[in-house]
Formats: sequence, structure tokens, C-alpha cells
Amino acid sequence: QVQLVESGGGLVQSGGSLRLSCAASGSIFRINTMGWYRQAPGKQRELVANIPDGGSANYADSVKGRFTIARDNAKTSVYLQMNSLQPEDTAVYYCHALVTLALGVKRYYWGQGTQVTVSS
Repeated sequence: QVQLVESGGGLVQSGGSLRLSCAASGSIFRINTMGWYRQAPGKQRELVANIPDGGSANYADSVKGRFTIARDNAKTSVYLQMNSLQPEDTAVYYCHALVTLALGVKRYYWGQGTQVTVSS
């Protein structure tokens, strides 16, 4: 099994910053892509940013220039630095990973979610 454990959410004022972290553990052969999605009340879950192994990061237009995604050298953790936060960034943020398991099987995994609330 593979687990994704998130941390770093919380309450911040508009214009503030937060850093989210996500660590993967379990029977992992390789993590192809790691990233972050978010879901605000009454809205669909949307991609915030992701970063493939050895590739370039992708960002939603709404966060470009404010958020930065990065992976650690071991490629089993992903971070999201969020600056200039706005009330519209309020959502539950979910870590996401596309993982290659033994025998080449690929599966998607999700973290449990961490709440980010930005007050105006």
C-alpha cells in the first residue's frame, strides 16, 4: 500500500503565505508525478500544480507567479509554497501521486486533505 501524508494547512490572512508538505511511503517502485489539487465548497476538485519526475512543473493559471511546487531529492515528497494568498484560495488541498508499483502497475493515490483558509 501507498500512503500520502499532508501537513502545513491552516488559517492565514490575505496576502500571507503557507507551505504544504506531502510525504509518500509504502511499496513504491517509482513516483511518476506528484502534485496538489484543491476543492472549495460547492466546486469541483481542480489541479493546482504538479511536477513529473524529471520534468517541468505545471500550474493552474490562477496560481502562476504565486505558488511554487517542488520535490525533494529522494522524489518521495512534494511541497507547495503558497505566497500572496487570497480568499479565493480557500479550499481543502489534496496531495496526489501517480505511482508505479511492482510489476509496472501504475495507480493514483490521494492524501487525506488539508484545509487552507484565507481571511480577507
